[in-house]
Amino acid sequence: MIQNQTVNKNRSRPILLAPSILAADFARLGEQARQALEAGGDWLHIDIMDGHFVPNISMGPIVVEALRPLADKRGALLDVHLMIAEPERYLEAFMKAGADRLTVHVETTPDLPATIRKIQELGGRAGVTLKPSTPLETVIPVISAVDLVLVMSVEPGFGGQAYLPESTQRIATLRQMLDDRGAEAWLEVDGGVYLGNAAEIAGAGADVLVAGSSIFHGRGSIAQNVAAYREILAGV
Repeated sequence: MIQNQTVNKNRSRPILLAPSILAADFARLGEQARQALEAGGDWLHIDIMDGHFVPNISMGPIVVEALRPLADKRGALLDVHLMIAEPERYLEAFMKAGADRLTVHVETTPDLPATIRKIQELGGRAGVTLKPSTPLETVIPVISAVDLVLVMSVEPGFGGQAYLPESTQRIATLRQMLDDRGAEAWLEVDGGVYLGNAAEIAGAGADVLVAGSSIFHGRGSIAQNVAAYREILAGV
């Protein structure tokens, strides 16, 4: 989605906002996702949880399929985060449902490069992520092959958690790792993102901020909350 992108003056790259539908009212999911995109959200972030890799169960390919027409209408990207064991078993199902990108955890797959290649062979963009306690070095084998690297700034599994302060240094370190290798992957941050720390996160080198509760349950309307993020990011 080209409109409303905020350019990071240090890297001349747009800073994107990815509303996380995990925080939406599922009785009004389509309506609220549409509002978030119309207000200026760039991607829809979809968290998939299986109750095994993380202690929660969320949704599956059927939700991705339901949101695909809305994303097409708004020119948005469906950014699917697979917090699931054995993600290789479900890559094709999510791609058929309409995912644009599938992001997998380094902790869940025995052959990470092969999983990345499989996503790409299926026609998708591939992302990689890791838990806050997992060393950043574990993403190095695929850092130049993926479209996105996601820094989890909370323990994966539940929305609405508080941002882990040490995440800012992890973002900055990963930003340097990407730049040193000339990698073109987006650097995304998910977990505890809110208006009060958005500038800090973007300033550390993030390209994409995933925000859920602060957009769908913030002080203002969804449109007002997205606009508030845009105003903050414009000054980064």
